[in-house]
Amino acid sequence: MSNQQTKTDVILIGAGIMSATLGSLLKELVPEWEITVFERRAGAGEESSNEWNNAGTGHSSLCELNYTTEGPDGSIDISKAIKVNEEYQFSKQFWSYLVNSKRIQDPQEFIVPVPHMSFVQGQKDVMFLQKRFEALSKNPLFQGMEFSDDPGQLKKWIPLMMKNRTLTQPIAATKIESGTDVNFGALTRILFDHLKSNNAHIRFKHQVEDLKRTKDGSWELQVRNVDSGSVERHTARFVFIGGGGGSLHLLQKSGIPEGRGIGGFPVSGLFMVCQKPDIVAQHHAKVYGKAAVGAPPMSVPHLDTRVIDKKESLFFGPFAGFSPKFLKFGSMFDLITSVKPDNLVTMLAAGAKNFQLTKYLIGQVMLSKEQRMEALRDFVPDAKSEDWELVVAGQRVQIIKDTAAGKGTLQFGTEVISSADGSIAALLGASPGASTAVSVMLEVISKCFPQHLKAWEPKIKQMIPSYGLSLSANSELLNEIHTSAAQSLGLTTVAAENFPI
Repeated sequence: MSNQQTKTDVILIGAGIMSATLGSLLKELVPEWEITVFERRAGAGEESSNEWNNAGTGHSSLCELNYTTEGPDGSIDISKAIKVNEEYQFSKQFWSYLVNSKRIQDPQEFIVPVPHMSFVQGQKDVMFLQKRFEALSKNPLFQGMEFSDDPGQLKKWIPLMMKNRTLTQPIAATKIESGTDVNFGALTRILFDHLKSNNAHIRFKHQVEDLKRTKDGSWELQVRNVDSGSVERHTARFVFIGGGGGSLHLLQKSGIPEGRGIGGFPVSGLFMVCQKPDIVAQHHAKVYGKAAVGAPPMSVPHLDTRVIDKKESLFFGPFAGFSPKFLKFGSMFDLITSVKPDNLVTMLAAGAKNFQLTKYLIGQVMLSKEQRMEALRDFVPDAKSEDWELVVAGQRVQIIKDTAAGKGTLQFGTEVISSADGSIAALLGASPGASTAVSVMLEVISKCFPQHLKAWEPKIKQMIPSYGLSLSANSELLNEIHTSAAQSLGLTTVAAENFPI
């Protein structure tokens, strides 16, 4: 065992989009702080942030139907859609700032414009989509959205999906041109390259095995060098646990009371991918449908144009699966070792409450490729098995906790758990995740550095002009931000008339 011990201001665990974003924000706010990053893989963005392991949608509620719910009286609640959209605007503003200040050279390495669409079949869902469209289109955040239930119009919007489609029931879609496709793997690598050039210490192939409080209130981490097996000790005043599914175990090891009683449930994903240019050329949009009954919200079916290394392909899925691993490159014992005396009852309650989800996941695991092709043919009637291959996506770990809704409630979303003194924070959960990274990391900053917030606020507002404001209530600022982001991020196909200055 090595006796090597180093002190630093900030330690970030995990080299994914969340640590990359928090590190980049802190480097702008307090450039003199020393930052050290530990990642057990050989490079940045190899787990949940990787471009092949997530949907890369730039979640902004433009197409995701599960962010709008229909009440018993038929009214549409768009509050979550507004919240997620405003959070994504934070991300775009911060990326624009990094481009304009030359921290990022070529934004098209990670973001491109791709229309976002919702697609439904059957009278009931068509009526829901129309009501959703009417509710959203009154809000400035969703200006430019179009609705159509005319098959002729849909053939122009989504030719691949309409080709040889037998129409036995009503269909409809909404479309908005201002959607994006984001390569979060590429963005993560760009941000870490920037951090490295600004004296952040990035330690790949280093796994954090344990952490504990020291007498002076700092945190001491036990870190193993994956190659040599030697163990190092590192201390920091502030620790962020951003290790995706691996965060729960480290949160438990920290012993902070805020982490007690929390469990995790892993859900894996698979995508069908088509890279044949003649097929890919027939579809240019991200098209989201409705989730099957009993499916988790993250399993909403969608057919996406993806741009990876400047090459277009089509992704369809995700098909849910089950693995006890908490990370794609994790251990088969991740789930069982996460069960502790303080969360045992919560985990058991979740098992009893989520029988439908368990049944759904088992059914998904048992699907053959041909059965998955049948699901794809709901979107692409002419899809041929030989044109599509199966790709295993990243692991997502849903939070299980006791809430007002009862014991063992499965949470869908992203959540920050931090200690009362703000010396440590962990990020748990899944979608919308990466898309809202800037908003989530600003939450970490406000929870963990309240004493600095007043001094930092002018710089935060310089980077994110809508910080502390509601864009849906401030259409003039919204239009300024849209125009600025379109110019700096190269989102030039956004129709100018949608965003008048």
